[in-house]
Amino acid sequence: MRLKVQWLWVGIGIVLGAQSVAAESAIANGSAVQQTANPGITQLRAQGPAGLERFLKDHAQALQSTALPDPHLRTQLDALCKQRDCHASQLYWHTDLAKAQAEAQASNKPILSLRLLGNLDEELSCANSRFFRVALYPNAEVSQYLRERYVLHWESVRPAPVMTIDFGDGRQLKRTVTGNSIHYILDAKGRPFEALPGLYGPQAFLQHLQRAEALWKQTASLQEGEYQQALQTYHQQRLEAIQTNWTQDLQTAGIKDVPVLQALPDATKPNAVDAAPIAVTKSLVEIPLVSSSMSLSTLANQNRDQLNEATQPQTWGKLAEFQADRARLDENSKSLMRSKHRAYHAPETLAKTVKSFEQAMAIDTVRNEYLLHSRIHQWFVERNQTGTIYQLNEKVYADLFLTPSSDPWLGLVSPDIYSAIEGDGIEVQ
Repeated sequence: MRLKVQWLWVGIGIVLGAQSVAAESAIANGSAVQQTANPGITQLRAQGPAGLERFLKDHAQALQSTALPDPHLRTQLDALCKQRDCHASQLYWHTDLAKAQAEAQASNKPILSLRLLGNLDEELSCANSRFFRVALYPNAEVSQYLRERYVLHWESVRPAPVMTIDFGDGRQLKRTVTGNSIHYILDAKGRPFEALPGLYGPQAFLQHLQRAEALWKQTASLQEGEYQQALQTYHQQRLEAIQTNWTQDLQTAGIKDVPVLQALPDATKPNAVDAAPIAVTKSLVEIPLVSSSMSLSTLANQNRDQLNEATQPQTWGKLAEFQADRARLDENSKSLMRSKHRAYHAPETLAKTVKSFEQAMAIDTVRNEYLLHSRIHQWFVERNQTGTIYQLNEKVYADLFLTPSSDPWLGLVSPDIYSAIEGDGIEVQ
C-alpha cells in the first residue's frame, strides 16, 4: 500500500458512513469550466443568475430526477453555476468580487462571499466546503433564501492538500487532509460586517443569514461613523449573547462549577484609555495606569477560556444535543447523498450515515459558534483588522484556523518533529 499526498486546486464532494474504496466514478480534478468549451454556456454565464434560470427552464424535465443528471448536462450546469453539483442547489456563484459587488449594488442585496481551500466547482475541495454543498446549499429553505436575498461569490485561498492511498491492487482512496472555509457577509462596497466560520447546521446557518440581512438593512444608509458604531454595538451584543448562551447550556447539561463571568465593558463608548492621550503630558503617567485595567479584549478572552475549560471534550456532545433541531438534513440533501454513493441506496445505510452526520454537524455548530464566531464578534468590536475582506481573511486563517498564508505546508510539516524520513518526505515538482 502506497500513500501519496498531493496539492491540487480542487472542488466539492462528500463521503460519509459506509465508504467504498472501489472507484465508482472518476474524481474530476479539472474544474467544470476547464472541462467544457461550450460557447453557449459561456454566454449564459455572462448573463448572471438570469442565464442560469434560462438553462434550468430549458432542461427542467431532465433535471426532475433525484438521480445524478446526464454527465454532459451536469458538467454544463456546474460550469454555468461555478459550483459542483449545481443541479441540487441551483445557485449562481460569482468568482469575480467586483462583478458580485456590481450585482449587489444593482439588486440592493448583500453579498455572501465564501473563502475555501480548493475550488467550489471541483470534486475534492476542503471538507467544510464539500459539506456546505451537501448540507447547506441544496437545502430547500437555504437555497431559496440565498437565491432571493443574497449575491453569491467564492474565492479560493489556496490549493487543498489531497491524500491518495494506493492499495496496490488497482484500488485507490482519495481524501483531502486539512482545510477550513468561512462565509463572509459583505455590503456592495465589499466591506465585511459579519462572518460565519466553518460548518453550521442548515437551520442555524439560515438563522445567521437572516440576522446578517437585518444588520445590513439597519446599517446600509448610515454614514461611516454611525456605521462603525452600529457594527460595534451589534457585535458586542452577539458576543455577550454567546457567553450567556454558553453558560446556560453548561447549566442545563448539569455541569458543576460553571464559571461566573465578568461583565464586558461597553466598547462603543469612550473610556479612560481613549481619553488619556488627549493630554499628551498627562498620558505619560496615566496610560500605564488605565491600560492595566481590564479591557474588553482581556475580559472576553478570559471569559471564553473559563467557559472552554469548563466544557470537557465529552461535554460538547451534550451541548450539541441542544442544537439537534438546527442541524437536520432535508430531503434534497439526502437525495444528493443517495445519488452520489451506491451504498446509500439502502435506506438503513443512508439513515445511519445521516444520523452520524447530523450529530457531527450539531457539534460543529455549537463549537464554531462559541469558540470561533465569538472571536470574530470580538474583532469587530475592537475593529481589529476587520476593515477589509483581505485583512480579515488573513487574520481568520492565521489566528482562527491556524493555517497562515506564510505556512505553505498548512501545519502538516514541522522542523521540530522528527519523521525519520529523508528530507521529511518532501517533494517539490
